[in-house]
Amino acid sequence: MNKVFLFSIVYIVGIVISAFAQILLKKAAVVKRKNILKEYLNCKTITAYTIFFLATLCSLLAYKYIPLSLGPILGMSEYLFVAIMSYVFLKEKISKQKLIGIGIILVGILVFSL
Repeated sequence: MNKVFLFSIVYIVGIVISAFAQILLKKAAVVKRKNILKEYLNCKTITAYTIFFLATLCSLLAYKYIPLSLGPILGMSEYLFVAIMSYVFLKEKISKQKLIGIGIILVGILVFSL
């Protein structure tokens, strides 16, 4: 298997887990805590930042093998994953504007890929 393809998948896995961490942080932010210290030192928040760290490691590992120009293009797919996960986990509606934005992102990724 081509190393660029394999590490592109590693990069995308990092993007997906980063999107999951964003959803987890949003769920943690909804809960009101007694003081500001508990806002940051709770299980969901600490887990989310740990996941962000793992996502960063995936990106660093992937950038050893994928072209630098490919990273930001793949990174744009994070918006897609966040929109999908917020719809599934947070029951947020996807508006027409979001759908148009997702469509533009997909077209941009496809144009770059070709």
